[in-house]
Amino acid sequence: MTKRLILIRHAKSAWDDPLIPDHDRPLNPRGEGAARDLGQWLASRGYLPGEVLCSDALRTRATWDGIAPFLPNAPAPVLKPALYHAGSDVMLAVLRHATADTVCILGHNPGIAEFAHRLVKHPPLSTEFQKYPTGATLVADFGDIAWADAGYGMAEPADFIVPRELVG
Repeated sequence: MTKRLILIRHAKSAWDDPLIPDHDRPLNPRGEGAARDLGQWLASRGYLPGEVLCSDALRTRATWDGIAPFLPNAPAPVLKPALYHAGSDVMLAVLRHATADTVCILGHNPGIAEFAHRLVKHPPLSTEFQKYPTGATLVADFGDIAWADAGYGMAEPADFIVPRELVG
């Protein structure tokens, strides 16, 4: 069975309270809307994860909470503290332990951008891919492999979107 990865950088977070620790920053209203837009986009394209591996930071959890209501049978996220500000090698190690055919990982820059760039055989046709802004979502197909065998340069980009492209 073909393996598919949905790689999402958390939506826009709030910076209005400088006393909130980074790990506990919530989404701002724009980020909340972006998460809902991403959920609608994923559902409309049939990108339905069977497993969600999520940084335990509030903004990644809140991003999934905004996406999930739009997906039929959306799984509860598996919180992975190792994904909080993880580099690409840690993200790859987490992916290699995935169990579903379609897996969603929610994380943070700069690691998630580096991970996305290293995974794909060639970048998607988007000028935003290089920056991987908040809410950026890559859908990448690995073919018929076991996740334990996933590696860099193996994925074919199937789709890529950033929230501002979803606002009508």
